[in-house]
Amino acid sequence: MKIEQQPQLPRTLRPIVCFGAGGIMRDAHLPAYRKSGFTVVGVYDKDPLAAEKLAADFEIPGVHGSLREAVEAAVEENAIFDIATPASAIPEIINALPDGSGTLIQKPMGEDLEHARQIRDLCRQKKLTAAINFQLRFAPNNAGARSLIDQGLIGELHDMEINVNVHTPWHLWGWLAEISRVEIVYHSIHYIDLIRSFLGNPSGVYAKTTKHPSALHMEATRSSVILDYGDNVRASVTTNHGHDFSDKHQWSYVKWEGTEGAVRTQIGVVLDYPQGRPDELEYCVVDEGEEREWISVKPEGNWYPEAFVGPMASLQCFLEGSANELPTSIEDAFHTMAVVEAAYESSAQGGVQPQYG
Repeated sequence: MKIEQQPQLPRTLRPIVCFGAGGIMRDAHLPAYRKSGFTVVGVYDKDPLAAEKLAADFEIPGVHGSLREAVEAAVEENAIFDIATPASAIPEIINALPDGSGTLIQKPMGEDLEHARQIRDLCRQKKLTAAINFQLRFAPNNAGARSLIDQGLIGELHDMEINVNVHTPWHLWGWLAEISRVEIVYHSIHYIDLIRSFLGNPSGVYAKTTKHPSALHMEATRSSVILDYGDNVRASVTTNHGHDFSDKHQWSYVKWEGTEGAVRTQIGVVLDYPQGRPDELEYCVVDEGEEREWISVKPEGNWYPEAFVGPMASLQCFLEGSANELPTSIEDAFHTMAVVEAAYESSAQGGVQPQYG
């Protein structure tokens, strides 16, 4: 049995021009591209010093002084546009791109559904081949889980659970204290998208997202989300980012259960962040009459940075015609945003009141 963990790479690697020189570009996009042989030929950021520093550190030949200059340079190079900016800046950048461009946009696809609809409609109007960087789907351990499940190893999938109980240093992202939505749209969105990639669109959403006493200056940082797939399938996301009681009982995992077995992956990057721990992959198959044992498989890399190869590779494969599907297209990503919006609406509406009297 072969367990596939790596994405398909394009036959011809097109160059990349980056918009944004922040931490996600430095820590994930560029290290992933370097490992996979992609060439980044230019970078633009509203902070010229940040762009110059990033270019120097990653040997990027072009540092562009304006959005227009970056776009013109990309056109000359037949480059892919890689946007990793705050969501509020995305529409301006999209408007500046040539019609028909290949574009990868960092998640989230806006900070709410209306913003996501605006981004989607702009991409449609400009006929962009655009994808959202939902990269957790492409983490080697989760890709390995998909490979096992697609081969029928665990039978019919009927249960998917994501549970994160960690201490997240929110002070590293000071700007999060200034926005009205935090945990679901900037973190659990990954998990919602991962579940959708296995189970499709849910028929309903039940959710509650809450603040934590240690981070009252921010909006909610703990969430419970249930996705409704009918009476025979369970799917849930539970996150607590405030568990600051040593690492003994911290965990972060994705678990799939089927009629004939189960698969479990560890999300290592969120444990002891930003140092992180290795990702893990293991599975258990029911063999009648035999002891049920978990078998470990070594992941071929971690979520950060290796998973960031997948969205760029799938976009380039689709553009050149070596792949028929674009897994995180703006159309598919909009559905993830719709589920996120439904979770916030469910949280605001509250649960059913018990009849105590």
